[in-house]
Amino acid sequence: MSAPTIDPASVTVPAPAGPGAAAPARLSKAPVPAPAAAPAAGRSTARRRFLQAAWAASLAAALLTGFVGYLFTLSHVQQRHSQSTSYKTFRDQLAKAVAPTGAAADGAPVALIDIPAIGLHQAVVVEGTTGRDLMRGPGHRRDTALPGQQGVSVLFGRGASFGAPFARLSELRVGDKITTTTGQGRFTYTVNVYGGADQPITDPARNRLVLVTGDSGWIPSGAVLIGARLDDEALPNPGGRPATIAYDKALAADKGALAALQLWTLGLLGAVLAATAAARWWRRSAAYLSFAPVLGALLWSVYENAAALLPNLY
Repeated sequence: MSAPTIDPASVTVPAPAGPGAAAPARLSKAPVPAPAAAPAAGRSTARRRFLQAAWAASLAAALLTGFVGYLFTLSHVQQRHSQSTSYKTFRDQLAKAVAPTGAAADGAPVALIDIPAIGLHQAVVVEGTTGRDLMRGPGHRRDTALPGQQGVSVLFGRGASFGAPFARLSELRVGDKITTTTGQGRFTYTVNVYGGADQPITDPARNRLVLVTGDSGWIPSGAVLIGARLDDEALPNPGGRPATIAYDKALAADKGALAALQLWTLGLLGAVLAATAAARWWRRSAAYLSFAPVLGALLWSVYENAAALLPNLY
């Protein structure tokens, strides 16, 4: 039996179901347009990078502002604490007649100084003139005689930060009195000459006192020198003092603090990361409260070592 044949003329195409029905779709070879979401994604990435840069700039500005606040506020508190501790130590040494008259340990109290004309009273002078030494108060240059001894005694003091004991040194006038107390007794000096970094003091007096600080300005560029003659009879100088070091010079930076600054900075960064991780897995307020004292102590150490890199008379 043969298969039925289909007449092409008899085949009809069904019409759409209604007047509103869509016509059959036709395939198009035109290119597909790019997704509309691509520009939005680019804008989102740019915005995220901008916010990250703004956050980093804000953090840097906050750290710099904190450092300035440390120099002109907290450093004074730190210096007063050091002065109080050193004064008690030196007073006990004077009472027991064991105060140093020759070479002394770095940072040890060696004298008291009074300059009524600029409002400086019972300031403790420590041994050494590095940036760290002058954080404690006026410093005695270790290769010179102590006040009251035969020879020249040189004392450095900061003019802006850490209590700024010599901030008003330039106000001294010829004839003003300076009183010092050491393990050998009490001595009086009379101001008689001025000088500077480019104008050294020339005084024929054999026994004298030289006070040194930085000139005015945010960062001192020169030194102010005040010379005074000893009014009393000079006492013997036992000698045996160490030679001066590079950091004992006026306006020198304590470059030895750079390694310590790097270590404390790494410690601070590690503590910040630890606090951030703790806040993700623990209660946020509790994590931040627990890490706050640690972060504060580390930040203080970072600021202190950064300050040691500034000129020692600042």
